[in-house]
Amino acid sequence: MSRRLYFLLPEVETAHQVVDELLLARVPEDHMYVVASHDTDTADLPSAGVGQTTDLAGSAGRGAAAGAVTGVLAGLAAMAFPPAGIVIGGGAVAATGVAGAGFGAWASSMIGIRHDHPQVGEYEQAIKQGRVLMMVDVPAEDVERIEAVVRNNHPEARIEGTDPHKPAFP
Repeated sequence: MSRRLYFLLPEVETAHQVVDELLLARVPEDHMYVVASHDTDTADLPSAGVGQTTDLAGSAGRGAAAGAVTGVLAGLAAMAFPPAGIVIGGGAVAATGVAGAGFGAWASSMIGIRHDHPQVGEYEQAIKQGRVLMMVDVPAEDVERIEAVVRNNHPEARIEGTDPHKPAFP
């Protein structure tokens, strides 16, 4: 199981150093994500994408759950009160549940993509002030080792903690 670590770094130069140190510590570059203000040059740093900076995954998951429940309830209602005498079985109930989950995930993801990820949103002010947020996905057993790499080499960096698990859509 993976965990997402959060580090708040004072500037881009420190982010370059941390990326190099994490690469030496055998963290793949595609497991590192950097968020900085728009006027900060991060071209040669691993940048965070939509999946890391928006609430896309969380919204899609909540929408899928709500849609599945709604779909199953609609299927059960159609089974109890069949339209035009059509016999509806359990397969139709399952199909409406799956369709509801798909529609709920799609509709909710359209909303979630417009909102900041809750964890990233906490650092919005610091990012506007020129600080750099770095997120790193590592196996749970490597959390302490990676935090120690950053702490020992960069006492100016703030170790902001971890997510309990890596999101389904990194």
